[in-house]
Amino acid sequence: MTNSQKEGVEQMPVKIFDTTLRDGEQSPGVSLSVKEKVEIAKQLAKLEVDIIEAGFPIASPGDFKAVKEIAQEVSGPVIAGLARATKGDIDRAWEALQEAKKPRIHTFIATSPVHMEYKLQKDPNEVLDAAVKAVKYAKSYTADVEFSAEDAFRSDKDFLCDIFEAVIEAGATTINIPDTVGYATPEEFGGLISYIKNNVSNIDDAIISVHCHNDLGLAVANSLAAVENGAQQVECAVNGVGERAGNTALEEIALTLNTRHDYFTNQTTLKLKEIARTSRLVSHLTGMPIQPNKAIVGKNAFAHESGIHQDGVIKERTTYEIMDAQTIGLKENKIVLGKHSGRHAFKDKMEELGYKLKEEELNSAFKRFKDLADKKKEFTSLDLEAIMEDEISQVTEIYQVDLLQVTSSSGLATATVQIENEGEKINESACSEGGPIDAVYEAINRITGLDCKLVNYKIDSVTKGKDALGEVIVKLEYENNLYIGRGVSTDVIEASAKAYNNAINKVAADL
Repeated sequence: MTNSQKEGVEQMPVKIFDTTLRDGEQSPGVSLSVKEKVEIAKQLAKLEVDIIEAGFPIASPGDFKAVKEIAQEVSGPVIAGLARATKGDIDRAWEALQEAKKPRIHTFIATSPVHMEYKLQKDPNEVLDAAVKAVKYAKSYTADVEFSAEDAFRSDKDFLCDIFEAVIEAGATTINIPDTVGYATPEEFGGLISYIKNNVSNIDDAIISVHCHNDLGLAVANSLAAVENGAQQVECAVNGVGERAGNTALEEIALTLNTRHDYFTNQTTLKLKEIARTSRLVSHLTGMPIQPNKAIVGKNAFAHESGIHQDGVIKERTTYEIMDAQTIGLKENKIVLGKHSGRHAFKDKMEELGYKLKEEELNSAFKRFKDLADKKKEFTSLDLEAIMEDEISQVTEIYQVDLLQVTSSSGLATATVQIENEGEKINESACSEGGPIDAVYEAINRITGLDCKLVNYKIDSVTKGKDALGEVIVKLEYENNLYIGRGVSTDVIEASAKAYNNAINKVAADL
């Protein structure tokens, strides 16, 4: 669609509906604690997303608690909770959302022939009736109700028009058109949005939203095609996390609209400088690394290795960079803090980075900083953010690592670990041909009696230099449940032990 063709499309800010904490957390291998979800929600509020889908309250007690705490603690965005088109789901959603300043109930039912026949075992009339009843019931709790037609792209277009017209008449203020299985192409999906816009008589009484999955790598392209054809809300996730191949990537939508404002006349109202930090936080807490060549937020997104490219960028940045890294908040800001820095200076610097810490949080984060300051001379903003992300991921420590000693020679490593549990200090040693870290983990297992299986181990450097912080993220499996642990230190083995112990404490908390 050219600019001249866009004249009939209403120009208004594109609403960003962030589903990182709901659809994103459904990614295989992701398990966020309530505390971690609240911290991500607070960062999304700093990013100034329009809507945060905080979770699926009826799915589990943990999901319910997370939605409830986000509703209580996070202000600014609309806080949404997902609910199937049933009274029980809607009641549970409202129970979690009722303390939010701007609550939204997001109810859905499948509308494609394959879903109606095999999953729901309902005919189209029954589905339409259930959708209308759900919207009316949700409307009795809150004025802000969103309705989604699951698997909309593979649904009959005229049936979609009928159901959307009916739910808008019942009170839905947003109608969502998902490509649930990522099957659409941009031209097809844009055409569907245009068809619905032109064939639902009361469409102007609701916001048109889209939710695209990335199974064919087309989620962002399909969402942009939808915007060109009249969609006013895009449902997306930070770093594109989500089920299977993921969701539309928030950062790619935002920066495409911003960078190509000459073509896309619709913009978001996001605070773009918060994108890099939001991306890092989600990556660290979910344990899902960002591929280096990932658009916008990958480590190589603003890197140049080719001599021709380097020469061009040095002479004029725009020769090879269509975006300024500072737009998304990327900068290597050296902060003069060290082992002699006081608590007040630390507090000031953390506030400068956007962290407003309660007294207890400040004391704990400052202690972590001082522990690391004996080993590291200079701290950058990335180092301090790593300390805070490590702090966020902590749980009440049933087990505390007091001592760690490792020796390794001739292919055999020995680790001695001392752990404190309820005032008792327990020592254990283990040997391993798998290396010192494997020996440490075996010793921790012996002390705790928890035979956890390590399913993923990732190590990364937060910054550069010989005293750089190493960040370790592990995923453990225990009784068919996954637990993510995180640890940072200038010593790789210590960071590895901290990460494993962090995950072990999450396991122990569930027992």
